[in-house]
Amino acid sequence: MNKISMTRRAFVTSASAVGLVGASGLALPYYSRANQRPAFTHGIQSGDVDATSGMVWTRTDRPSRVMFEVSSTESFTNAVRLAPLDTSPASDYTVKRLLTDLASDQDIFYRMVAADLADINAVSEPVVGRFRTAPASKRDIRFAWSGDTAGQGWGIDETGMKTYAAIAKHTPDFFLHSGDTIYADGAMKDEVDLPNGGKWKNKVLIDEKRKVAETLDEYRAQWKYNMMDRHVLALSAICPTFYQWDDHEVLNNWSDSKDLSADDRYTEKSIHVLAARAARAFHEMTTIRYEPSEPGRVYRKIAYGPLLDVFFLDMRSYRGPNGPDMQETMTPQSRILGEQQIKWLKRELANSNATWKIIAADMPLGLVVWNDGTKKVGAEAVSNGDNGPAMTFGPELKFIKAPTAEQGQNLAPSAGLQFFGLVEIDGATEQLTVRLMDRDDSELYKVTLDPVRSA
Repeated sequence: MNKISMTRRAFVTSASAVGLVGASGLALPYYSRANQRPAFTHGIQSGDVDATSGMVWTRTDRPSRVMFEVSSTESFTNAVRLAPLDTSPASDYTVKRLLTDLASDQDIFYRMVAADLADINAVSEPVVGRFRTAPASKRDIRFAWSGDTAGQGWGIDETGMKTYAAIAKHTPDFFLHSGDTIYADGAMKDEVDLPNGGKWKNKVLIDEKRKVAETLDEYRAQWKYNMMDRHVLALSAICPTFYQWDDHEVLNNWSDSKDLSADDRYTEKSIHVLAARAARAFHEMTTIRYEPSEPGRVYRKIAYGPLLDVFFLDMRSYRGPNGPDMQETMTPQSRILGEQQIKWLKRELANSNATWKIIAADMPLGLVVWNDGTKKVGAEAVSNGDNGPAMTFGPELKFIKAPTAEQGQNLAPSAGLQFFGLVEIDGATEQLTVRLMDRDDSELYKVTLDPVRSA
């Protein structure tokens, strides 16, 4: 059996097809010519990994039977072959599954091969990815977080999405994507004039990104566009992504009260229709786990060993309509999280024995976010800036790096004002260190927190 020699970062380029298939043990009759074989179109992903399981995802270019192998070694010598799954147009040829019964704190290697359903003997080249399961005992943990991918008209230039490459250098256990994972309402142009006289050029662009997303296929294409970036693909091959969503997965500041009647960009005026299509694309195109009791649910807890529980909030799906938000009583109209999510959060926090409880909120808690930024009216997020009965707590400023008034807002990524965070938990001391980084991987701010021990 052939030995595969691959570093963790080499998966995205993959080894030769012959060597991989020879090592797989899969019964593959022959390779037909490349243009007759199925292909994986947008790389691979893993996500929602805990101590014994993890999600994996891929997409094919046609109806295919995808065969899976899972191993704890790069050589796949001890591989477990799983039942195949079929792709179809119904889910835009995507397929994802939960890998179970995994060993804790273990590198997991997974490999997929696709066979054409119309010609089962025509098979693809394999794709290979890896992730590490959460520990069952205390060890060092590192994860990254960021948000807002391909927003404000800034897409894939000749450099690509450099922040993803900077994150990959730190080989985190997982990447927490805090929302605005796509900008479905952010139409792009081939070129944008910059204030300094230069030009931003979206070197990669597809027709579906030239307008706002309305149809299901257009929402799907927003995801596929991000996965055309080489840095996104490379990180996904070696690092699980834990997704949550915010507003731009549908459109800016959406809630039940969103009125599109005067927005000429949209022929579909129903926010409910758009949100339903966006939600379907979100679940098809990501490795978020499927919850049988509520298939479209985004809020969840990922238990990542004795030192860490991560609680993902959904601050969109259950909120009342955006408005002044000055209500003094809790009603369906005034809630952000909804009654059931609040009960879940309180229960899960009370039951958590992890040293650190990370609550991933897709919206700021202490900053006022206007529903109408031009007129500065209404409350889009939690804070309302009021000092009366409905007052909300104010933030304490520790660090800030942002565009100057002269620079303005929504600058191009080439301006350098793109950021991510790193969280590191020391397995021995249990201290938690947070670092804020820019896309050039420069450290901007650092703080270390001590765990609070109960008496």
